[in-house]
Amino acid sequence: MAIVAKSLREQVYDHLKAELKSGALTSSAFLDLNRLAAELGVSRTPLRDALIQLEAEEFVTISPRRGVSVRALDATDIKEIYQLVGALEASAVLASAPLGPGDLARLRELDRLATAAVEAGDWHAYYAHNYAFHDFFLERQGNRRITALVHLKKQQLYDWSRKFERIHTSWENSGLREHEEMVDLLEKGRFEDAAAYLRDVHWGFKVQEAFVNQVYFQERA
Repeated sequence: MAIVAKSLREQVYDHLKAELKSGALTSSAFLDLNRLAAELGVSRTPLRDALIQLEAEEFVTISPRRGVSVRALDATDIKEIYQLVGALEASAVLASAPLGPGDLARLRELDRLATAAVEAGDWHAYYAHNYAFHDFFLERQGNRRITALVHLKKQQLYDWSRKFERIHTSWENSGLREHEEMVDLLEKGRFEDAAAYLRDVHWGFKVQEAFVNQVYFQERA
C-alpha cells in the first residue's frame, strides 16, 4: 500500500477547515495570520497558499490591506447555493435511471435510518444517512467533478457552522417527507417529475425559505 504524504499547504488547509467547522474561526474579526503561523509552526507561505484555496472555495475573503476574514453566508449566498445544488442533483436523478427494486429499497432504508436519527436527536447519524441518500444519485451519475462541487457547496451550508450540530426537528422531518415523495415518483418511473421535485421543492429556496430564516438568521441573533 502506497503512503501519500500531504504537503505542508494541504496540512494547513485541513487544519483551517477543521477550525472553521468547529467554530474556532469565526466571521467576527479578521484573522491574525502571524498568530496562526506561529501556532502551526509554519511560515506565511503555506498559510497564504491554504487561505488562497479557501478563498477560491468561498470560505474566507482576502481583502487587500485589510486581511483575511471568514465569510458569513447571507440569504443571497444560500439561495444561489440551493439553485446550484438543486440543478446538479436533479441532473443526477435523471442520469440514475433505471432503478431496480433493490435501489428503491436502499433509498427507503436510508430515509428510515435518518428518521430514527431525528427521533433520537442524533445529528451525526442523521447527517450521514441524509448525505448517503443524495450521494446515491451522484454516485450513479459517475461525474466526480459534479460530486466534488456539490459536496463543497454543502460544506459551505452546513459544515463550518456549529448550529448544525443538532437536530432542527421540523426541518429534518419535512426534508425526509420530501425524500419519500421523490422515491414514490421514482418507483412509478417518473424520473423527470422526481428530478423537478428535488430541484424545485427539496432544494427550492422559496419553499425552504422559512426554515432557512429560522435556522441561519434567527438563531444567529
